[in-house]
Amino acid sequence: MAKKEKKQAAEEQEIAEVEQEENQITETENEPSELDKLNDRLLRTMAEYDNYRKRTARERIELEADITAKVITGILPVLDNLERALLAECKDGNYKKGIEMIHGSFLETLKNLGVSLIETDGEFNPNYHQAVQKVSEADFESNQITQTFQKGYKIGEKVIRFAMVAVNE
Repeated sequence: MAKKEKKQAAEEQEIAEVEQEENQITETENEPSELDKLNDRLLRTMAEYDNYRKRTARERIELEADITAKVITGILPVLDNLERALLAECKDGNYKKGIEMIHGSFLETLKNLGVSLIETDGEFNPNYHQAVQKVSEADFESNQITQTFQKGYKIGEKVIRFAMVAVNE
């Protein structure tokens, strides 16, 4: 009888061990493996890097436009002086022609940088014009620009300098 009990106890122990192994296998199947964890981390890191790359490229483009606008704002007074020099009386034709060539070259360079002149013919637009004077003239309709004191410039739709104008009441 003792043999039977020992044999039965051994069988029960063996069954318990098999059940325990099956439980361990089930648990490990439900848990993600180390490889899956590393793969997930790699995918997340790659996505973060891709987002970083796109964000810095976008910021670089925006910064480039801001830098261009800032530099052009600084050199617009030079253009204003060249235009004043063209309006001044000059007896030397070659000198005047040289100023015209410099002025033309300057305008071409600004055009190549995407800078355009803000139109001052027509109706006042507060997005592009700065009214520095209100006048009452019969020749113009209400809210029409009557005179331009300083030219305005923009890059695309971004205003670098507002046009200073007089507006009819």
